[in-house]
Amino acid sequence: MRIALAGAGAFGEKHLDGLKQIDGVEIVSIISRTAEQAEAVAAKYGAKHSSTELADALARDDVDAVILCTPTQMHAAQAIACMEAGKHVQVEIPLADSLADAEAVLAKQQETGLTCMVGHTRRFNPSHQFVHNRIVAGEFAIQQMDVQTYFFRRKNMNAKGQPRSWTDHLLWHHAAHTVDLFAYQAGPIVKANAIEGPIHPELGIAMDMSIQLKAESGAICTLSLSFNNDGPLGTFFRYIGDTATYIARYDDLVNGKEEPIDVSKVDVSMNGIELQDREFIAAIREGREPNSSVAQVLPCYRVLGALEEQLK
Repeated sequence: MRIALAGAGAFGEKHLDGLKQIDGVEIVSIISRTAEQAEAVAAKYGAKHSSTELADALARDDVDAVILCTPTQMHAAQAIACMEAGKHVQVEIPLADSLADAEAVLAKQQETGLTCMVGHTRRFNPSHQFVHNRIVAGEFAIQQMDVQTYFFRRKNMNAKGQPRSWTDHLLWHHAAHTVDLFAYQAGPIVKANAIEGPIHPELGIAMDMSIQLKAESGAICTLSLSFNNDGPLGTFFRYIGDTATYIARYDDLVNGKEEPIDVSKVDVSMNGIELQDREFIAAIREGREPNSSVAQVLPCYRVLGALEEQLK
C-alpha cells in the first residue's frame, strides 16, 4: 500500500508514525505548505517524493491512497480531487466546514466506489472501543455523556505550539469528535442545541461553546468547548451508564472512582491514530467499507450544519 500524505504538520507526523507500524505500507510522497518542510519530513520518513502541490502526488502512478492532514477549509475539495484521480483517501477530521461540502464528498465516493474515510479517531481509541464493545454486548447503556474539550488557543497555534496558517473551529472540528462519538455509542441524534460566547476580535470565531444532544435511545450529552481554558488541556469524556461510569482520556480509561481499566488488549495497539490508519489500509485491501466511512459520519455533519444555523 503506497501512501501520500498531505499536510506534514503536527498531526501529519502522528499519522506517519502510525503508518510505520503497519506491514506492507510505503510512504511515497509528502506534500506540505513549504518545500523545506516537505523535504525534511520526506527525509525523516523515507519518502522518495516531496512537493508543495497535492496534484503532483495525485499524478503519480505509485500512489494508491492519500491521507489529508491539511487545513480544514481544503478538506472537501482535496478529498474530491483524490477520488477523481483514482486514489483512496482518508480525510482528517473534520470532513468539511459546511454540510454542502460534506455531501459533495459523499456523492463523489458513491460515484467512484473508492474508499473514503474520515479521521474520527474517537471510534478507534482503545478507551472508547472498550465502552463500545460493552454496549454492543448489551452490558452497558449510556444514560449521559459529559464531555469537556478544552484548549488555550488565543493565537493561531498548532498542537506543537507552532504558528498555524489557518483558523481552527470549535463547532466544525472539535465538536465533530463528540457529536459523532455520541451517535456511535448511543444511537442516532434526534435533538441538538447550541449557544456560543463572544467572537474573538482577531480570529473571528467563538472561543467558547456549549452543546446539548439527545439520542433516539433517550441518552443525553452535554459538551463544553473552550479555546480560553488555560489547563488542563484536551478532551475528557465521562460516560454515565446503567451499570458503570467511565472516564476516557484519549487512549486511557478509568472508572468513576479513578481506578485504571486495562485496555491494552482491546486492539493491536494503544495508539488511536495508528488503529485508525490500520482500518483505512485494511478496508482498501479487503474492498470493504471502513469504520468511520464518509457515509457513516455524514449524520454528524448534518447535526453540525443544523447547529450552525441555530447559532446564526
